[in-house]
Amino acid sequence: MQYEGVLTKMQAEAGSPIQYYLVFEDSFLHMNQLLGKPFEITFMGYQCLHCSKKKKIYRMGYCYDCFYVIPGAGDWIMRPELSTAHLDVADRDLEYEKKAQLQPHIVYLASASDMKVGVTRKTQVPTRWIDQGASQAIALVEVPNRYLAGITEVALKSHFSDKINWKKMLLNEIAPIDLTERRRFVQPLLPDEVQQYFETTGEKIYNLEYPVLEYPKKISSLNLVTTPVFEGKLTGIKGQYLMFEDGTVFNVRAFEGFGVRINV
Repeated sequence: MQYEGVLTKMQAEAGSPIQYYLVFEDSFLHMNQLLGKPFEITFMGYQCLHCSKKKKIYRMGYCYDCFYVIPGAGDWIMRPELSTAHLDVADRDLEYEKKAQLQPHIVYLASASDMKVGVTRKTQVPTRWIDQGASQAIALVEVPNRYLAGITEVALKSHFSDKINWKKMLLNEIAPIDLTERRRFVQPLLPDEVQQYFETTGEKIYNLEYPVLEYPKKISSLNLVTTPVFEGKLTGIKGQYLMFEDGTVFNVRAFEGFGVRINV
């Protein structure tokens, strides 16, 4: 069967294993059902996820002009400590920023390759961890806004990485870590204004199982710009990556805004 559409990040549904869906405007693919089967993808052109114009994608699925204007691409997205809605100060659109920033956020520890610290909106649990390919995750604190989550992450960056080694994650090279023990270690490191939230945040450990038939022994990344047509047998899905029998991996999220044709 053939499908055409503009790539956006795969939608995921928690389960054992996690269920993945590639959603287009008029159709969708249940990716788990394609495991072990041939998969062909062809790059057809660009389409900005905001203005829908056929313009080259700059970042996050947006063209250059949109990326530097729309509120959903402000610096506070990647650097939560820059959030200012709690001060009633706008970055690009105060109404949008209040809705996004002034809601409960989780600062967490996750095991995806090594230990990492991160921030997500509470409504994105466990989707955020699935997108990152985490095997386990635990909340450190639940705070009422993005700024408090951001300064907590900054305080912990000198003790834990805030990045994932994506190659180790895809090779399934994950060191065993006691998240509960690490959580207790973290408490004295929290900013003073965040300490009050530690005891009220539960210690539930989330274990995540991915639909993988076989992990690769070595990997190479598929770039649709330099390789506009690719065909291979799908052997696994983890994070936002598709894994193929020959060791090729494709980061769907990195190619948001790319128009594609898929044959399965």
